[in-house]
Amino acid sequence: MVTNTSGKKKTAVARATVREGEGRVRINSKPVELVEPEMSRLKMLEPFRIAGDELRDEMDIEIHVEGGGISGQADAVRTAIARGIVQYTNDAELRDAYMEFDRSLLVNDVRQSEPKKWGGPGARARYQKSYR
Repeated sequence: MVTNTSGKKKTAVARATVREGEGRVRINSKPVELVEPEMSRLKMLEPFRIAGDELRDEMDIEIHVEGGGISGQADAVRTAIARGIVQYTNDAELRDAYMEFDRSLLVNDVRQSEPKKWGGPGARARYQKSYR
């Protein structure tokens, strides 16, 4: 059985393919163990920590992620992995455990940065005004 899922955070999009295997997790064709920085790697592997590492040995996960920065990509990958595991195992208890731990494991974060407008350096900030 093969399952395709996706995860999004800001402008990062991760697409995951889950299939039977022996526990390989690859991100953009590289093993997850080589992902730097370490905090991103730990964030990406959070779904396995909740589900249990013995579940990881039953499946291979191939992830393609693009867009955004390091942190956004890590969050997108973690959502894609969690969704893939839940869909692959079809386990309602695991889904509830993910939801209880952190809703963003299964639900995309829809927040986007606001576009910059005229009259200031950012979306809301304005340039300073001088009277003298």
